[in-house]
Amino acid sequence: MRIPAHSVCTAIRDDIVAGVHVRGSRLTEEVLARRYGVSRVPVREALRTLEAEGFVVTRRHAGACVAEPTEQEAADLLDVRTLLEPLGAARAAQRRTEAHLKVLRGLVRLGQERARQGGGEELRALGGWFHETLAQACGSPALTSMLTQLRYKIAWMFTVEGPADPVESWTEHGAIVDAVARGDGERARALTALHAERATGAHRLRAAGAATARADRVRTSQPDVNMSGLRL
Repeated sequence: MRIPAHSVCTAIRDDIVAGVHVRGSRLTEEVLARRYGVSRVPVREALRTLEAEGFVVTRRHAGACVAEPTEQEAADLLDVRTLLEPLGAARAAQRRTEAHLKVLRGLVRLGQERARQGGGEELRALGGWFHETLAQACGSPALTSMLTQLRYKIAWMFTVEGPADPVESWTEHGAIVDAVARGDGERARALTALHAERATGAHRLRAAGAATARADRVRTSQPDVNMSGLRL
């Protein structure tokens, strides 16, 4: 299946996060170009970008390979998130648009409804959408980019258990949106910090064996290109 050249980076990143490209495995331009139906030029550019983001490393005699982050590096990501997400929420309180508020409020309503019904995986997707929208509302492309990369890396390195009380979790989301809507940056920061700290305890580091098994499942159940999460 062919994809637009400008989407190659997103496609490779998504496949790394999904475990299709296993940690430590080689990423050859020729194989990737054939897999994604593009020339080697956009693949080469994508690998440079992914190396800058920390998903890929270049090794002598091996070339580009999927990175193998240490447990400490993974733990550091969670610490960085607890600092950046509250900052993003505080900025959002000052810079959000009415369009951002409309989406955030809609997500909270839907999330609360699904939480009462026991939404499962749908709740996880809604939560990701909520935090993505909140990051976009901060009005800082650099900060939004960092928060986006953090979410990708955390999803790559960790499994996340659902909150013990999904209704309470979405009540917290609602309180954050209320603070953002009022322009109360300090309250938005404090509420998001508390929410992020509670969420950190639900993260479990993925084992290398689990990543390999997950990749095998994806290979046998997916077509040549994993398009989940790909934004065209």
